[in-house]
Amino acid sequence: MQLDKIKGKELEQLFKAILSLKSMDECYVFFDDLCTVNEIKSMAQRLEVARMLREGFTYNQIEEETGASTATISRVKRCLNYGNEGYQLTLDRVAELDK
Repeated sequence: MQLDKIKGKELEQLFKAILSLKSMDECYVFFDDLCTVNEIKSMAQRLEVARMLREGFTYNQIEEETGASTATISRVKRCLNYGNEGYQLTLDRVAELDK
């Protein structure tokens, strides 16, 4: 894992704050205060790109449906293939919640 390059007191505080949220409404309120609309949309877009890549969608299909650039799609694919399995972990959990 290459997490040592980002670890720190401030990031730990952020993650604790996220883990403390108890509802979808609390998430909306917190992230609206924390991030710009574009930052929130970018994060959501990357997660959707990851989901679509896992399901076998092509770059063209993903680009058309999400508006993501090929650079973003490539970056997400690289994380899926060589990252820390964070996308897989969260997408699996979201799929379980949606059942």
